[in-house]
Amino acid sequence: MLKSVGVLLYGRVALFEFGVVNEVFGLDRTDDGVPAFDFRVASPTPGAPLSVDHGVSVVAPHSLDECRDVDLVAVPGGSTSGDYPEEVLETLRAVVDNGGRVLTVCSGAFAAGAAGLLDGRRCTTHWRYGDKLARMFPEARVDTDVLFVDDGPITTSAGTAAGIDASLHLVRESWGPRVANTIARRMVVPPHRDGGQRQFVDAPVPTCADRGFGELLDWMIVHLDEDVSVDDLAMRMHMSGRTFARRFVDEVGMSPRRWLTEQRVLHSKNLLESTDLGVEEVARRSGFASATLLRHHFTSAVGVAPLAYRRRFAGASGSE
Repeated sequence: MLKSVGVLLYGRVALFEFGVVNEVFGLDRTDDGVPAFDFRVASPTPGAPLSVDHGVSVVAPHSLDECRDVDLVAVPGGSTSGDYPEEVLETLRAVVDNGGRVLTVCSGAFAAGAAGLLDGRRCTTHWRYGDKLARMFPEARVDTDVLFVDDGPITTSAGTAAGIDASLHLVRESWGPRVANTIARRMVVPPHRDGGQRQFVDAPVPTCADRGFGELLDWMIVHLDEDVSVDDLAMRMHMSGRTFARRFVDEVGMSPRRWLTEQRVLHSKNLLESTDLGVEEVARRSGFASATLLRHHFTSAVGVAPLAYRRRFAGASGSE
């Protein structure tokens, strides 16, 4: 049962990420039937001010030793350098050795990686840091398509707000949906979000070494709504279909059909956010033959259906 929660602060404190953990576990909501968590904010230098930014500082009253026996220890986001106080890493290992859990928010996953807690485990972090986390900790299985990951005693979450999702998940797992839903209602957030980080990430147009391919990508984006085949594209480049496909992968990193589909999904996202067009018309303008095909590719790429995405990012009331 999750009863005691510690938060480790060190270096420059990520205030919002710390606030997320404090909001879920640190506030007294016993009047709503939420259990009172034994909440401890600790640092290697208890009582000393820790910088936030803009002249703001916070003070952690507890020592790291007071967090070694907690049920859950949380690491808010922070530096991605891989250089952390050894006593912080030792505390994370001690909590796991004592049967507790570790929660990281956003770039807090790097501290767990430095402690050796991500080796052989699936994990996540903010999508901007995913490649770096994988490079620094090659034994970790990094997945930046999700909002949070549970793997054994380690729960890693993506960007800042995903820390709310992960924290509520841990409450739900231990205390049931009623308690988690009560906290979510007080925070005015959904008790559970569908989808993952994919819905927040745009697919940039790559820079091609070959000027001809760069011009071709620009042309493809302008003509997304047209029925363009790989053979058509090969003819524009004066190549055979096989040679074109191979050269395209060399320049762009994926097949022409996959790249075209990704760009069409991205265009449909923009239309769903900025217009009230129906899904059929969004599909037509994005180059999908039907709304059914759009829904298939959109849900596969983004993690949620088109209208769910629209409700989340635009609040429009288009109909299918």
